[in-house]
Amino acid sequence: MTKREKNLQTQNQFRDAVNSGNLEDLHNVISTDVKDHDPAEIQGKGAQGFIDFFSMMRSAFPDLHVHFEEVIADDTYVNFAYTVSGTHKGEFMGLKPTNKSFEVRGVQITKFNDDAKVIERWGSTDELGLLKQLGVQPI
Repeated sequence: MTKREKNLQTQNQFRDAVNSGNLEDLHNVISTDVKDHDPAEIQGKGAQGFIDFFSMMRSAFPDLHVHFEEVIADDTYVNFAYTVSGTHKGEFMGLKPTNKSFEVRGVQITKFNDDAKVIERWGSTDELGLLKQLGVQPI
């Protein structure tokens, strides 16, 4: 398997862990010294930071689902556009459940080490679009 294929496999494992809720699997794909350039406000360091963030998201949106739209990869990076969706069934950022669904787009750049583990991440998701779809008015 080429380095590119290993990186793609790791990125798919990351997505599958998020989609399935098997978040402890993220320890297998994220380097201990990972640097997230765009962490969520509640996100701590390392793989545990990602686990904590996605635990909160899956608690708020139990059917949370990430779908890759377009993927470009080489021996170092996997870059992708994605759609994320879910239904608001639990508290989210202090907002009581609305039972409304959302679907927003985002992009991410992921850098991998020689062991095909995530070492850096940059990304952006349409957070305003998510809040609008839940019926939250921006301030």
